[in-house]
Amino acid sequence: MIQVGDTLPATTLMEYSEVEGEGCSIGPNAVDVSKATTGKTIALFALPGAFTPTCSAKHVPGYVQHFDDFKAAGVDEIWCVSVNDAFVMGAWARDQKTLAKVRMLADGSAEFSKATGLTLDLTSRGMGLRSNRYSMLVRDGKVASLNVEGPGKFEVSDAATLLAQAKI
Repeated sequence: MIQVGDTLPATTLMEYSEVEGEGCSIGPNAVDVSKATTGKTIALFALPGAFTPTCSAKHVPGYVQHFDDFKAAGVDEIWCVSVNDAFVMGAWARDQKTLAKVRMLADGSAEFSKATGLTLDLTSRGMGLRSNRYSMLVRDGKVASLNVEGPGKFEVSDAATLLAQAKI
């Protein structure tokens, strides 16, 4: 499992963005994790799935709500990563009203999740291999803090916990 001080894996995530106005879309577009984190501070949180109860009701809304606080703490971008395809993540972004606040990044084949060692096997629940629920503060591509949830928990990967770590 990835640890504090480790560099994020050189993988690619996918992003689907909508353009204001006529509803035209851009993407899906590849996001090279190494390039996208270079020289930036990223508040990254990951979760088992788009549109799932805890993820939709608590996890994403907390980061959207605290967007300005993260910016004030020196965070350049907030990323939400989930093992879903880019189209699902784009639809979830619309539903959660994350535009210009949280980048909704798809880890469709779980390559990023596998490379970090933070997978969650939900095959018995019909969901296959997913990402564990966690948050991390990333500075210039390196993990500065990491908060991994226990099974079925939502206690340490919330926006308030990561925000407190970003202020240090």
